[in-house]
Amino acid sequence: MDRFSLKGRTALVTGGGRGCGLAFARGLAEAGADVAVFDVIEQSPDFSAIEKECNVRTAYYKVDVSSQDSLKAGFAQFQKDFDNKLDICVPCAGINRHTRFLDFTYDEHHDLLSINVLGLYFTAQYAAKQMIANGTRHGSIILVASMASYVAVRDQNCSAYCGTKGAVRAMCPAIAKELTEYGIRVNSISPGYVNTEMTAAFSHLVEGWKTETINKRIAEPEDIMGACVFLASDASSYMTGQDVVVDGGVTRIS
Repeated sequence: MDRFSLKGRTALVTGGGRGCGLAFARGLAEAGADVAVFDVIEQSPDFSAIEKECNVRTAYYKVDVSSQDSLKAGFAQFQKDFDNKLDICVPCAGINRHTRFLDFTYDEHHDLLSINVLGLYFTAQYAAKQMIANGTRHGSIILVASMASYVAVRDQNCSAYCGTKGAVRAMCPAIAKELTEYGIRVNSISPGYVNTEMTAAFSHLVEGWKTETINKRIAEPEDIMGACVFLASDASSYMTGQDVVVDGGVTRIS
């Protein structure tokens, strides 16, 4: 079980103020890692409690990953506060839009690309540069993709979102290949239907989503947490360039 321990390591989670990002931050802290969070929302009371419950160091930074200036400033402050230490990065910040393909506007699609693809890509890049500069020995970058990169989402018009998450899954092995020489592993997680603030707007679709899963329920963020901790830890030391699907079996029975 020591191989699952993250004691002595430092993690950064974007979009960590709520939903799956908050669950990932909590899971990494419970495994012993100090955790920093980037998010555009005000600090979550639940996040502040992690420090007390897990006896680890935490920090929260208001950062917009779609803005290069904001992202650079966030990393600069994070590096200063954590003495340039970084072992784990989970770029989780993302948005969705329920809009028909024929009605989608250029600006709407640009917003998704700026956060879900560019924001994630450059978060991973800045993290990798920091890991390389400091000779990190256990570097792990965990990109957050989605079940939507495999299948169309039932009763939702989200072609642009599916495209952005497909981009995340496609870039994962390519980035992993380039970072292997630095001892940095890169994997991704593809969650299925999860009960978060993002999906709350589609509460009327939940019953239909349940019928698509093998176990007839949608996930809570904590159901995805374990995959993140596993990929961050030495327990997955031989895994890189892989996508871990945590979707209740939707992509296996669709």
